[in-house]
Amino acid sequence: MNEATARETPSRRPLGWVLLEFFGSMNLAISLLVIIAVASVIGTVLQQNQPYANYVLKFGPFWFEVFGWLGLYDVYGSGWFIGILGFLILSTGVCLYRQVPVMLREMVRFRTQVQLDSLRGFQQRAEWLLPGWDGERVTAEATSALRACGYRWRLQNYGDHRVAAGMRGGYHRLGYLFTHAAVVVIGIGGLMDGNLWLKLKEWRGQIAIERRDLASGEVPAISRLQPGTIPAFRGNVMLPEGSAANFVFLRLRDGYLVQELPFAIELKEFQVAYYDTGQPKTFISQVRIHDREHLGDQPLEATIQVNHPLVYRGYAIYQSDFGDGGSKLELSAWPLAGSRSEPLELKGEIGGTLKLTGSAGSLRVELDDFRLFNLLPEPDAKPGDRKFRNFGPSVGFKLRDAAGQAREYFNYMAPARLEDRLFFITGMRTRPGDAFTYLHIPAANNSPERFLKFNARVHDTERVRALLERATPAADKPEFQHDLNLVRANLLDLFVKGGFAAITERAKAVVPPDRLPEATKLYLSILRDTLAEIFLEILREEGVPVEQGVGAAEDAFFNDAVSALAALPDYGAPFFLQMTRFQQVEASGLQVTYSGGTTVVYIGFALLIAGVFIMFYTAHRRVWAWLAAEEGGTRLVLAGTSGRRQADFAREFARIEAVMARRFGVEPQPQPVPPTHL
Repeated sequence: MNEATARETPSRRPLGWVLLEFFGSMNLAISLLVIIAVASVIGTVLQQNQPYANYVLKFGPFWFEVFGWLGLYDVYGSGWFIGILGFLILSTGVCLYRQVPVMLREMVRFRTQVQLDSLRGFQQRAEWLLPGWDGERVTAEATSALRACGYRWRLQNYGDHRVAAGMRGGYHRLGYLFTHAAVVVIGIGGLMDGNLWLKLKEWRGQIAIERRDLASGEVPAISRLQPGTIPAFRGNVMLPEGSAANFVFLRLRDGYLVQELPFAIELKEFQVAYYDTGQPKTFISQVRIHDREHLGDQPLEATIQVNHPLVYRGYAIYQSDFGDGGSKLELSAWPLAGSRSEPLELKGEIGGTLKLTGSAGSLRVELDDFRLFNLLPEPDAKPGDRKFRNFGPSVGFKLRDAAGQAREYFNYMAPARLEDRLFFITGMRTRPGDAFTYLHIPAANNSPERFLKFNARVHDTERVRALLERATPAADKPEFQHDLNLVRANLLDLFVKGGFAAITERAKAVVPPDRLPEATKLYLSILRDTLAEIFLEILREEGVPVEQGVGAAEDAFFNDAVSALAALPDYGAPFFLQMTRFQQVEASGLQVTYSGGTTVVYIGFALLIAGVFIMFYTAHRRVWAWLAAEEGGTRLVLAGTSGRRQADFAREFARIEAVMARRFGVEPQPQPVPPTHL
């Protein structure tokens, strides 16, 4: 290898220098910012920290696992997001480490070492030959003019020439420093307010996520956090009226932790108002804060409403939502699957469970929700009409069998008028994400009793057989009457078990295809006559005179009852649960936050605002006056430059040139002025 080759071979850079160059590169910082921006969009669009069951229903088992592995259900608390944020802080910090000394030097450096040819190449320049002016006088006038125009200056004498360097707006560089420092400070505040501390404690085995459905007092100590354990948290608690709590629940992945508070929150009263559309308008909580250490025996009374939180000892208490706090209910369980028509009277409360025994075995009724108002669009409203009706109180519950399978029901307390007829409305769905399908039970005298007696009689095989045998047999064809009664009983049994669909399927199985429509029509006619006989018997027992025929109201009731009976096989419940009385207990959903990094984040935003303001509204401007003795006088070359806002600087340079021209008694040189861009 010769000497020239050795000189051309680049020297090997140290690893520390390479890492410093990598972490301080703008490409890395921009890439990290883009990833954080995309992650923030995902965290905004996808609702965070919801029960995992909701995500399974929304995305399905496969995508639920994929999104869970990516940490999308808690984006801001995921390890990769915290890592990227940490790298962004490191990258910006390295950039500051490398650039701060340079920028600080530039802020105070006047750059007196300039060449004449360089100055003559500037866009903003002027040059005069001043006969009879010596260098001292020219220097004094030039520096005085710079001072008058707001420039700080330094003078350097090089023997054959002098250079007076002026500078203005040197603190413009602070804008870049402040904005970069703001990213670091805000990122540190974000880490302080995130769940990084929870992850560290979990990795160290100091805490364990609780996944069981336990009361707050039963949660073990390893799943509880004492006040001051972590610098920031965001938790929720649901308080029924008249109750108090000194804790909140922190949702974490598929479980939770209990964060204890250094004070207790008592809910005195909860108020909610609604729009005409049924959406909540305002909800307000009247609370008391109990803190013996700081308040003594006198609690702090306050009002919390949406966007008006209570801040106490650095803890912010927000009004987040509302719900039921354990309303007391009285219920009637009307049998649907047997010949018994008397209801079973029950008492329960929202959040509790009732145990019943049905034809399919043991059943549990889980009372989930109570609503005092149900403002819904009018059934006959046209698109765009703002017509709403209050359908009154309702109860939501799940019916769970011994195998753990559940169906969800939603029952209105009062009958609703539809097409001038009254119906008790009950909805059912097999999965939480599905829409409810509704069963309309016709009401008589504001009660479902007539229909339920009719249903029970249809299920009473012995009484139906007796009713059919009481019919007058044909004198010459008793066998025909017996066979007809047997057909009627079989059709009724099929209808009870499968509705009209069962009748149709039976006809398809026993009747040739060419006679199917006729046979189906005949079967349905026989079934309707049989149901009519049973319904007339119910009317007779009520004392309704039916010998002269039934009225329009009873006829409409019968048609609605037959439709309801046909839908009962798909209803899936052995009883109809009617709410008869209630005592509402409301609950307020409060969110308690403690942000130890709030001050840090505010400082970061202050730096960001100051930095952006400095960068956009200031400019670093430099002006040089080059002087040299020449032909019995002095040659003066004036030049200047600005880092930004060139049009403004062109006008300012013209003003400086005019000031100097007046002082030296010469004409200013014409300078092109860039147009101002609006």
